[in-house]
Amino acid sequence: MEKVKGLFCNETAYQTPKIDTRAAIFKDNKILLVHENNGTWSLPGGWCDVLETVKTNTIKEVKEETGLDVETIKIISIQDRNKHNKPIYAYGVCKIFVLCNVIGGEFVENIETTEIEYFPLDELPNSLAEEKTTKEQIEMCFKAYKDENWQVQFD
Repeated sequence: MEKVKGLFCNETAYQTPKIDTRAAIFKDNKILLVHENNGTWSLPGGWCDVLETVKTNTIKEVKEETGLDVETIKIISIQDRNKHNKPIYAYGVCKIFVLCNVIGGEFVENIETTEIEYFPLDELPNSLAEEKTTKEQIEMCFKAYKDENWQVQFD
């Protein structure tokens, strides 16, 4: 009962979805993934902090997890997390995928990630952190990257 209360009753205001931003960064037709401390791989990103915008949070999360400085280019997609990722969460999450370009910096090991690597679509690692990033989401990012006329997809 206490766990259920913690999930649903920790907020006294109207329950709204959390926002998760994910950066799609490409080099030589390969996408950047971060190697999480638990051994899985994902697009760099995370929860949108209070007083951050989608843009500033994406830039901040990339810097924290990769050491790279990026500029945001365009929104790729806004997804209802529970329609695309597992496990299903008890609360709502809007995942926002953002196409970015690297403008500087270099990898710095940190408390969340142990390395970064660029992967071609046909050589993605088997150990994706599917609660954060699925193969289908990475494929969508590749399509958006290659399509100059990409239209934002949303649930």
